[in-house]
Amino acid sequence: MSQPTPETEPSHPTPRTPGLRRRMACWLYEGMLLFGVVFIAGYLFSTLSQTRHALDHRLGQQAFVFWVLGIYFTWFWHKGQTLAMKTWHIRITDPQGQAVSQLRALARYLLCWIWFVPPLALIWRLDLALGSGSVLILGWVVLYAILSRFHPQRQFWHDVWAGTRLVDVRP
Repeated sequence: MSQPTPETEPSHPTPRTPGLRRRMACWLYEGMLLFGVVFIAGYLFSTLSQTRHALDHRLGQQAFVFWVLGIYFTWFWHKGQTLAMKTWHIRITDPQGQAVSQLRALARYLLCWIWFVPPLALIWRLDLALGSGSVLILGWVVLYAILSRFHPQRQFWHDVWAGTRLVDVRP
């Protein structure tokens, strides 16, 4: 029996990256689903801390919601997909196409905050009103999404930095 040569080995095509529109639709759908997660986390925190006013324990509640979202995303990304990703047939893998570790999923979660931290920091620094701040956030999200077009595999930059990639898993 002869050894397989590069010409006879089965080729494994590089998985396709989902289009930007599909990834952003998934992103928006994820946001709608997270409304329930954040609502339940906020209710749980308020109940356990016996919060009587919406601004009481505000920093603690924000930290708790950040922690809950971290658990949510790390858990589902380690498994390969969130519910929104399943709906849009998108899977998260490492560069070799394998499942991501929990540590890598956590790194991606932290790096994903690049979607929001720069405009939020600018809003805070410039003390912008709600309307101006909303325009700034929306503008940054659009700009950051478009920046993925400059990556050779069209991945979001936080995926590149975290060592993850989004792949199309349509049947």
